[in-house]
Amino acid sequence: MSSALNSSSTSSDQNNNSAFNNTESNTINVDPSEVEKFNNLASEWWSNTGAFATLHEINPLRLNWIEENVKRGYQNAANKIAEQGLAGKKVLDVGCGGGILSESMARRGADVTGIDLGTENLKAAALHAEQSQLENTLRYQHIPVEELAKTHAGQFDVVTCMEMLEHVPDPSSIVQACYELLAPGGVCVLSTINRNPKSYLFAIVGAEYVLRLLDRGTHDYAKFITPAELDKMVLNTGFVRQDIIGLHYNPLTKRYWLAQNVDVNYMIAVQKPLV
Repeated sequence: MSSALNSSSTSSDQNNNSAFNNTESNTINVDPSEVEKFNNLASEWWSNTGAFATLHEINPLRLNWIEENVKRGYQNAANKIAEQGLAGKKVLDVGCGGGILSESMARRGADVTGIDLGTENLKAAALHAEQSQLENTLRYQHIPVEELAKTHAGQFDVVTCMEMLEHVPDPSSIVQACYELLAPGGVCVLSTINRNPKSYLFAIVGAEYVLRLLDRGTHDYAKFITPAELDKMVLNTGFVRQDIIGLHYNPLTKRYWLAQNVDVNYMIAVQKPLV
């Protein structure tokens, strides 16, 4: 397992894997209760019927949309490797959790680094990467994205940050770090949940209490982010808008699909200008 887990995940990190002390929580852009919540579910990351079953079901949709926007972004930059999609790209997956998206991008030929602040999540991700024989193109690191940006600015072709922004105190800081980590012309894909009565009904009441697709308490409505708010964040960092799409679910047919309506779950693709 350790072969896929970066050495920066020290033993002291692992001894404090479910909560950060008060000093850390005041200086790191993290909600300790959020980290603990997902750490406690770490054993379920790779269960198709566990707490993260929904992520397994939507992952093909997310993956394909990400790759489409990587191709589009590199075409816009007149890059000859655009048609390769994720293949050959250096990718950073921010808030990677147990590595569901990270692994799928590595399988498409990307060289992937996944980062997260939940050490139990990273252990589960690293173990599965080793079992999948992906250690050569996939590694994990326990580090805040803002800290990584200080030492790896401009070193990634693609940055993804999925289902994470609504779990941190300062999402704009995450967006800024993603911008700094990208090379010029690079593509960033973000996902989150809109904030309105419909999203409360669907994402919390429906998903957590009625359909039980997610554990109760997974989301905090006050932390949901409207498309206008996220758009302001990305434009303030210097990103150029590329595309936005909504993720939808029919509980009767149990079918997921992408459409233009962004009332609840949505993804946005942006690009860092070449100059």
